[in-house]
Amino acid sequence: MPGTDHIDLEEAGRPSIILVRSQLGQNIGTAARAMANFGLDELRLVAPRDGWPSEYANKAASGADHVIGEARVYERAEAAVADLNFVMATTARPRDMAVRVFTPEEAAREMHERVRRGEKTGILFGPERSGLENDEIALADAIVMAPVNPDFASLNLAQAVLMFAYEWYKPLASSLGDGRRIGKPGATGLNMRKSRPGTKEELIGFFEHLEAELDEAGFLRPVEKRPTMVRNIRNLFQRAELTEQEVRTLRGIIASLVRQHKRMG
Repeated sequence: MPGTDHIDLEEAGRPSIILVRSQLGQNIGTAARAMANFGLDELRLVAPRDGWPSEYANKAASGADHVIGEARVYERAEAAVADLNFVMATTARPRDMAVRVFTPEEAAREMHERVRRGEKTGILFGPERSGLENDEIALADAIVMAPVNPDFASLNLAQAVLMFAYEWYKPLASSLGDGRRIGKPGATGLNMRKSRPGTKEELIGFFEHLEAELDEAGFLRPVEKRPTMVRNIRNLFQRAELTEQEVRTLRGIIASLVRQHKRMG
């Protein structure tokens, strides 16, 4: 929104994850773990079947203790959403309601816009066996439905939470993977490790080395086809986007093969 792009979404607030009538502590714990993976930390529980706190939830959270430890518990969904400005509800089944429907990606984008405007947001997830009831969905401003296999559309609770949490966090992420453990941010594209892209000079040197040995071996014949064969070979290696280390390795391979051939000759 105009005039709001300067707001830091991490500081402005994150959506609350609201689990309604969850049946198993383990599922709450794995949902909390999914939240922590993607930067969400406000967990609200509505009438968890096995009570709260839960030893099973703590174990299943696998270190997401801050999410579990600060979870708020409510008796009814109405109370869990009372302080929120905008709420979405997840469902796998079309409901006979006049309500907007979002994919998880669209839902996350909408939440980002709402947070930028200073709104408090949340998303409802129903119990594992039956999902949200219509009266609970009626508390929401919109529905979230995932593009899943219609013959097997049911997601477990942690999967559903993770799907939304991933979409929420994706535009906020500064790197891929566990940058702290590997010592540097992960990124898309070719991982050069400790090398760099090969220069054209290095590639041409490799081509000329290879072509000289292929000429010596009689591979580039008949002579009238040599230009086409050379171009095809060069194009093959150009597409590989070789690193400087890879060029040196290939030249070493050629030299090793030639030495072996001369010993055998």
